[in-house]
Amino acid sequence: MFSTVKEVTEFCKKNEIQMIDFMMVDINGRWRHLTIPKARFSEDTLVSGLGFDGSNYGFAPVEKSDMVFLPDVTTAYVDPFARIPTLAMLGDVYVIEYPENRRFDQDPRNVAVHAEQYLKQSNIADEMRIGPEFEFHVFDHVDYSTEPHQMKYHVDLDEASWNTGDESLNLGYKVPHKGGYHMAPPMDRLSDLRGQMCLRLEEAGVKVKYHHHEVGGAGQLEIELEFGTMKNMADQTMISKYLIKNQAMLEGKSATFMPKPIYNDAGNGMHIHMQLFKKGKPVFFDEKGYAQLSQTALWFMGGILKHNRALCAFTNPSTNSYKRLVPGYEAPTTVGFAQANRSAVVRVPGYAKSPEKKRFELRSLDGTCNPYYAYAAVLMAGIDGVKNKIDPMKEGFGPYDFNLYELSPEERKKVQFLPSSLDQALDALEADSEFLLAGGVFPGKLIEMWVANKRREAARTNGMPHPVEFEMYYDL
Repeated sequence: MFSTVKEVTEFCKKNEIQMIDFMMVDINGRWRHLTIPKARFSEDTLVSGLGFDGSNYGFAPVEKSDMVFLPDVTTAYVDPFARIPTLAMLGDVYVIEYPENRRFDQDPRNVAVHAEQYLKQSNIADEMRIGPEFEFHVFDHVDYSTEPHQMKYHVDLDEASWNTGDESLNLGYKVPHKGGYHMAPPMDRLSDLRGQMCLRLEEAGVKVKYHHHEVGGAGQLEIELEFGTMKNMADQTMISKYLIKNQAMLEGKSATFMPKPIYNDAGNGMHIHMQLFKKGKPVFFDEKGYAQLSQTALWFMGGILKHNRALCAFTNPSTNSYKRLVPGYEAPTTVGFAQANRSAVVRVPGYAKSPEKKRFELRSLDGTCNPYYAYAAVLMAGIDGVKNKIDPMKEGFGPYDFNLYELSPEERKKVQFLPSSLDQALDALEADSEFLLAGGVFPGKLIEMWVANKRREAARTNGMPHPVEFEMYYDL
């Protein structure tokens, strides 16, 4: 939005901005923020930054926790939800050193920047462009409890099919179970809410492709963005989630990107479409190639497929992620590719025919990922594929032009499956992380910390009794 402090100052004066909000991403992909009065913002803010406790972000031990945040004025946007007129901006994390501070190598934005630089150095392409699809649920009510003696959750939404028998002010028009895809009003009661969300995104500089009701009958929605460069799209992913959640809250509802909030219904993915460009020209198109994909595109895809199980540790980093990656809900379960096949983890859209639009889609990601790490990891896998000429066909990854959910026992022996748990994904990452370390893009320390943190998350979930266990085992 801006390039200089002077431009920021003039904008603030013209628009009566009173506060500057600095937004940072912690290791898990959650927003943190701190705010200063507008009058305290100056050239020195961009040089000296603002100090903070990095240990609370998961970045450093408490005995080495002093860090500095330097804002990036190019990311600024007006926060539409702040009662006091506020300008928000993202930024970068620095480690305190003398005479000058240095970029913190594990900072999510820094990892994404280094991945983009590594791509350019490889001479494969100048930029990777990503177009994400945000799937999420909106609820009227959410409550949960995880006490040692009781555990429960309860979500509800007026339009859900389970409310057809509600004898209170029920006007019918409930969305059928697993029947919400592109449903129109009056069944789709959330169309205006999605429209408001999209307007917020556009106002913040995030370009929206379209929005619609998704398959899940209980308030599952989708907003798809136009393409953007990888690091910038990670910024926009974080901004989008912030705006979507707060717009829902403003209207008395709650939005979640949790992959599987409702049993036996469609889960929330965050599919990403990807392209490579070199000197402004598309790299992925070849009229004579499979699905009009170039050899470079196939190698890039081959790297992603070869490292897909390890990638899941970053692209699907929650225990809930693996409740979504099950057959029957258009979520992938196997490692393979094909054109127009939504059961494959990599889909080549059949309708993307022109050289500028030629792309493929990775369907495994979900909204619990830290987008900087996830997008960067996907890029690193693709680069590894091109460098080592990993052909997905020769590697046995397809093309699978059939329903991968309905495999015979013999066919199942021939395909590779995605991890079925977070622990399996972490095992895969520990066994296959060299491609992430190339060029110093992912620090080894970050991978070690990530695995340790996620092991603790998995252990906590695995150690808790489940209500279904009471149902199945209490009387034994």
